[in-house]
Amino acid sequence: MTAPVRILTGITTSGTPHLGNYAGAIRPAIAASRQPGTESFYFLADYHALIKAQDPARVQRSTLEIAATWLACGLDPDRVWFYRQSDIPEIPELAWFLACVAGKGLLNRAHAYKAAVDANVAAGEDPDAGVSVGLYLYPVLMAADILAFRAQKVPVGRDQIQHIEMARDFAARFNYLYGGLHDLMRRVGDESQKFIVHEAKQLLVLPEAVIEEQVATLPGLDGRKMSKSYDNTIPLFAPPAQLKKLIASIVTDSRLPGEPKDPDASHLFTLYRAFASEAQAAGMHAALRGGLSWGEAKQALFELLDGHLAPLREKYEALMAKPAEIEATLQAGAAKARAIATPLLRELRAAVGLRPLTAAMVEAPKPKAAKAAQPSFKQYRESDGRFYFKLVHADGRVLVQSEGHASPKEAGALVARLKAEGAALVHEAGKGLHLAGVLVGRLEDGIELAEVLESLAAFAGDAA
Repeated sequence: MTAPVRILTGITTSGTPHLGNYAGAIRPAIAASRQPGTESFYFLADYHALIKAQDPARVQRSTLEIAATWLACGLDPDRVWFYRQSDIPEIPELAWFLACVAGKGLLNRAHAYKAAVDANVAAGEDPDAGVSVGLYLYPVLMAADILAFRAQKVPVGRDQIQHIEMARDFAARFNYLYGGLHDLMRRVGDESQKFIVHEAKQLLVLPEAVIEEQVATLPGLDGRKMSKSYDNTIPLFAPPAQLKKLIASIVTDSRLPGEPKDPDASHLFTLYRAFASEAQAAGMHAALRGGLSWGEAKQALFELLDGHLAPLREKYEALMAKPAEIEATLQAGAAKARAIATPLLRELRAAVGLRPLTAAMVEAPKPKAAKAAQPSFKQYRESDGRFYFKLVHADGRVLVQSEGHASPKEAGALVARLKAEGAALVHEAGKGLHLAGVLVGRLEDGIELAEVLESLAAFAGDAA
């Protein structure tokens, strides 16, 4: 029987959910949670919210609103793991373990931090003006969210891929340092050809990003992407009168009743189609082509949305009136989640040396081992005038042969990236090794990608 795939999704507790959140994230995520062969984890990221929100009442209120929204929309807490981040003490503990192996140079390149620094520099401010350590360490906390539950898949947009790559980097580095290297015999070719390799126990599972290419993006009242930052949203559970008023304010063109309209260029039709059946969408498309007035189209959109949202709104309002029930659901979810995280952190504490003194006292002293050989990069120039490098395993085997480069500086820059970002390396049969879309080179015969990633993990903590 195939083991279930563990999928983890974080839900930021900031603001009031709107139609765009529902169509783009909530509805598809809940549908995915019902798929067989999966274990789905959904958590309220209230620690993350503190990076930007310093209003305690708003943080609490938002947590209540978001939890009630997901439950009202059909998330089944008995089927999934649904919990609040701050109820899992193992998460910040693991974040500290990871912070102790994370390379500062890698964190310097985090998109959110770089954007804040760039904005300060452009304004003539100190580069770190107004930048909190919380913002700087956001990728570490996110990695702990994922790694604490051995999640294998993390659905993200393209702007979040870097965070998953960092989580892989931190996990690989931790496994390398604390996984307990041991020897295994590998065979190559016939039985007479053998060699020893070193492998580490996988204390932390390296997650994979699942890119959400087809995320529904709804237009707001002004036609731009629906977003709180644009103040153009339609609250998901707005009362009918408010919903009708907001829909009436949707920007349309100046075509009069009876004039044909272009549904495919209409933001109103895009909203309609996101909640309509195929037959309903086809009918509205034809009606607009036939000259349906914008007023009638807006009334049809209101009736469609209100019909879809009314039962969800009723559940939401009932949940909001009973915060104690939501709290009980989150506490039950936390207990369920900690049943996984607590044993893992117990193992990790022992791995890093945070053990009872009595356990250490019964161990016989061990002679200091000779310093183990380390993997290395060998750079050189070939007769073709181009510059190359090889990644060499600690046991002397060549793992990776690079492509040729025009200068030693160019080759060295790619080596530096591999040392810092090596966990993101991917291999495609017949296409070679790639790092963030850049061709690196090829695997040597008989070499697996896992051996390369293990060797690159030895450099991660030294990245500058």
